[in-house]
Amino acid sequence: MKTIHRLRRTFLATALAAGALALPFAVSAQAPIVIKFSHVVAEQTPKGQGALKFKELAEKKLPGKVQVQVFPSSQLFGDAKELEALLLGDVQFIAPSLSKFDRYTKKIQVFDLPFLFDDIEAVDRFQSGPQGKALLEAMKGRGLLGLGYWHNGMKQLSTNKDKLVRPDDVKGLKFRIQASDVLEAQFRALGSNPQKMAFAEVYQALQTGVVDGQENTWSNIYSQKFHEVQKTIAETNHGVIDYMVVTNAKWWDGLPADVRKGLTEAMTEATAHANKLALDINEADRKKIADAGKAKIQKLSKDDVAAWRKSMEPVWKKFESDIGRDLIDGALKSNK
Repeated sequence: MKTIHRLRRTFLATALAAGALALPFAVSAQAPIVIKFSHVVAEQTPKGQGALKFKELAEKKLPGKVQVQVFPSSQLFGDAKELEALLLGDVQFIAPSLSKFDRYTKKIQVFDLPFLFDDIEAVDRFQSGPQGKALLEAMKGRGLLGLGYWHNGMKQLSTNKDKLVRPDDVKGLKFRIQASDVLEAQFRALGSNPQKMAFAEVYQALQTGVVDGQENTWSNIYSQKFHEVQKTIAETNHGVIDYMVVTNAKWWDGLPADVRKGLTEAMTEATAHANKLALDINEADRKKIADAGKAKIQKLSKDDVAAWRKSMEPVWKKFESDIGRDLIDGALKSNK
């Protein structure tokens, strides 16, 4: 009997030990999916607020199933590394400027063509239409899936010079640009010298004179304090800086169906929130820049704008074959 009791105790101890060992794995299986959302701008910008809204909505719709961690201001990865990090699985969501995707599909360059869209409403109409939606999936074969477009706003041009009215005023000046062939061609067409540079490096480059100017939205100009190290900002509205929220296509397809559904719903609502904020924040930040009085805001006449448009004609022609005339025409039709 003693032997039987010892065997029972041994069996029970072994079973308990096995259960204890199995327990962490059981808990781990129920642990939330951690989603790292990395971006390069400040939290108070439209993109920064959109990312926080997505976190709020995703965790509300999928309680206990997902945990969204947002890393703003290049805390994890800067402009040059975030796409690589996404493809390697080091982050799950990023929202780069549309210019960053031209190495994956040349069609995305339609958004960089200067003076193509009349205003942000035209951009929105194009992006929500069939051609804009198709571009979200144009890079899936390269491992990237677009989940939505987030507005930042229309671009303004700034320099460390007193005059900024006509194209001749920027000849010979050095301008920071994102890594984009279209943007490089844009400034070369103006007789300027484009300098590719990470967003986080721009303020110091402007402050020290490494570059003379830059192009950006009112919200980025204000949040990064570019207006403090520039003399003039021309209200050109010559292009758009928007973002595409992208994920790793393989990771996305591997998610449980209910999680994918909840994240899609959260992204749709966060996109509407971010795009409304973009308009409000840009208007508010333009006023803050004007009130600060450190940089002069230069308004352009219709004749001034016409001169800029004419100087940009060679850029459209240069990239038409890469982008596709159908996309350019579709973008033009979005203007009303």
